Amino acid sequence: MAKRGALLAKTTAPVEEILQIVRAEHSDPFHVLGAHPIEVERKRGIAIRAFLPGVQKAWAVRTSGSGADPGAVIALERIYPDGFFEAALFGETHVFPYRLRVRFADGSEREFEDPYRFPPVLSDYDLHLLGEGTHHRAYEKLGAHVTAVEGVRGVGFAVWAPNARRVSVVGDFNQWDGRRHPMRVRGSTGIWELFLPGLEDGDIYKFEIKSREANHLGLKADPYAFSSELRPKTASIVHDLDRYTWHDQEWLENRPRRQALSAPMAIYEVHLGSWQRVPEEKNRVLTYRELAERLVAYAHEAGFTHLQLLPVMEHPLDESWGYQTTGYFSPTSRFGTPEDFMAFVDYCHQHNVGVILDWVPAHFPSDAHGLAFFDGTHLYDHFDPRRGEHKDWGTRIFNYGRSEVCNFLWSSALFWLDKYHADGLRVDAVASMLYLDYSRQPGEWIPNRYGGNEDLEAIDFLKKFNEVVHHDHPGVLTIAEESTAWGGVSRPTYLGGLGFSLKWNLGWMHDTLLYFSKDSIYRRYHHNNLTFSLLYAFSENFVLVLSHDEVVHGKGSLVSKMPGDDWQRFANLRALLAYMYGHPGKKLLFMGGEFGQWAEWNSNQGLEWHLLEYEPHRRLRQLVCDLNRHYRAEPALHEIDFEPSGFEWIDFQDVDNSVVAFLRRSHDSDDHLVFVCNFTPVPRHGYRLGVPQARFYREVLNTDAAEYGGSGVTNPPGREAIARPWHNKPCSLELTLPPFGVVILKPEK
Repeated sequence: MAKRGALLAKTTAPVEEILQIVRAEHSDPFHVLGAHPIEVERKRGIAIRAFLPGVQKAWAVRTSGSGADPGAVIALERIYPDGFFEAALFGETHVFPYRLRVRFADGSEREFEDPYRFPPVLSDYDLHLLGEGTHHRAYEKLGAHVTAVEGVRGVGFAVWAPNARRVSVVGDFNQWDGRRHPMRVRGSTGIWELFLPGLEDGDIYKFEIKSREANHLGLKADPYAFSSELRPKTASIVHDLDRYTWHDQEWLENRPRRQALSAPMAIYEVHLGSWQRVPEEKNRVLTYRELAERLVAYAHEAGFTHLQLLPVMEHPLDESWGYQTTGYFSPTSRFGTPEDFMAFVDYCHQHNVGVILDWVPAHFPSDAHGLAFFDGTHLYDHFDPRRGEHKDWGTRIFNYGRSEVCNFLWSSALFWLDKYHADGLRVDAVASMLYLDYSRQPGEWIPNRYGGNEDLEAIDFLKKFNEVVHHDHPGVLTIAEESTAWGGVSRPTYLGGLGFSLKWNLGWMHDTLLYFSKDSIYRRYHHNNLTFSLLYAFSENFVLVLSHDEVVHGKGSLVSKMPGDDWQRFANLRALLAYMYGHPGKKLLFMGGEFGQWAEWNSNQGLEWHLLEYEPHRRLRQLVCDLNRHYRAEPALHEIDFEPSGFEWIDFQDVDNSVVAFLRRSHDSDDHLVFVCNFTPVPRHGYRLGVPQARFYREVLNTDAAEYGGSGVTNPPGREAIARPWHNKPCSLELTLPPFGVVILKPEK
């Protein structure tokens, strides 16, 4: 102790602050380390201080062009045994640039820039916007950014941790020693920053955070990291996102037209890790670039307009399918680099396929390296489990009452649109955000200030999210997975809505699948399940979905849900798909459903592609291709999806025969299609149907056609309508209705 005291007596810095540096507890290491003007006994000069654990000797080397005597070597004296060095240069009047040269116990030497001689990277204006939560592109300032300061290349780090006693950048570059590179806190914002010269793209890092709360020490991945290690590793990776050259300008310019509510939208929902694998290479997943070539070609050939990807944001647990996100700014490294994912999106756009990303602002996992207990406190979530915990999913709920948390999420949303050119964001689990009592029993939730069960802060967050996205990216879609009867989900915020472009129609999916699961003899008793959706079909801008949620956890695949023998199952599935394409609303089909995969979806293996060697599966896929082709070509099937004028019942009362018939219209009053659906195995001959005009109605598609694997009960080439009133229509025609079949007719002009 006496020796240490004698050494400390030589310093020009406050002893207690040196001890705080040595103990890695100083919140502003720049106040001590680096170069500082000093005055001792009326003598003025410059002190250079450095904390270098494990170093035997240290020098400061004036850098070239720094004024007098460039290249001069200044010996630093050991002030404290643990590695605190200092040199007092009396007579120096200005702080000058320098590098540090160090010698280790093994005799090796190294020279590098001193991080503590550089000024702050973040401006006061940046801090102001970040502090009030209005910097909607916070990812441009927080996180890790390759940059140059005073002509020196390196990486600037910044992180929000307001309850931290100390934050350090750690990685391979400093042996993961939190004492070596402590950051400085910027005023009352709770933002810590540090520029580390010499670091570069590809360096691995984390933040070591010591909390004020019981000195809790955590090792955290960067919430704003642009790249992450492949699981099970969890560190962040410095990555420059501005290296990729895009080639999708034409797509982006035409996107508002392509994605207008009047445009066709046939979405192929995909989990990238299990769409297709390489069995001969240990069942490995495809890379982003391999997926670009195979998946995009497949979706384009099948006529889909968009791919919707289950979350590609980094996540530690494969079985979460990406819905337990840890990297809100990082595409998962399972399939390649950020540039690889950019190339995937770019390839989609060059082949006229849009890309919608699943995005999860409702909750986050409690993994130790993630957002949970980030700075030793519940920073991103609620402390009270009645608001902060999702018991069903074992996850944490974001605190939408904190402007910094909302800004983090808004910034994440814009990031995927700005940097990866995503065409839409499908927001997962919106219902769980809207209701304070979601999946909770009485006593397990806290009412809002008015005594209700609505989460007012989450509602405000969602409204602002939609306003920001639509303002900054006109033509981009926001889609809500919302399972309740909440009003105005897809209505503008200025009209009191939440502001989403579209809403998943989960009620339609549930009711329709329930109907189709029944044996045909019982369907007459469930007719309302088929027709009920038309009572509310125009209350929102709906997407009809046959999604991943319906083919997992024991629910079986689409084709296996259908009753009867194999022929009947395929016939029923063909009828279901044709009915969906006729029903108002945009369309979504989860991968495997288009060719009738038998097995329930397994995220750990590829789809059953070998089934396409068999005729029923191959012909089902052909039907989907043709449905998409007609859907895109016929304005009546998409132009006025969300207005009552686009749909008209012909007959929904033929309960005993389980037959429904309806019209789809476009803005052109003469342009219409007739759908007739027979959901029993009984062919119906001479079935009279009312139609608007006395014209020849050509049969443009019949799901029972032999080319689709049906029995061939068709009406070639169509039927002539006569002026005989029927079904409250001035004209009518006679058809043969196929078993478990849907007939689509179009009048010839």
